[in-house]
Amino acid sequence: MRAFLALLLVLAATPAFAADGKALFDDKCAECHTVGPASTETAPSLKGVVGRKIASLSDFQYSAALKAKGGVWTEAALNAFLASPKSFAPGTQMYGGASDPVERQAIIDYLKTVK
Repeated sequence: MRAFLALLLVLAATPAFAADGKALFDDKCAECHTVGPASTETAPSLKGVVGRKIASLSDFQYSAALKAKGGVWTEAALNAFLASPKSFAPGTQMYGGASDPVERQAIIDYLKTVK
């Protein structure tokens, strides 16, 4: 019985079990972002975002802050941006994010699957 309870605690502590990335995306991101082929008026599409150049979609007008940021949306960059958008790119129009590191990782893991 103790071994079973210990296993449950370990599973509950892992991001895959503790947080569903798609559900978190739907709750925290989908109000503005899509994972479809086109951006919305308010936010760029996040389809294929992992590995994409920052501020690179032609169908979205990015803030000057993100245009100046440069680089690529790596997992580390997405993690930093979602943790604190205004610290990552001062002047960005992005608000919110995900303060919980487990939730951030679950969202990033979900975004890695959306190609």
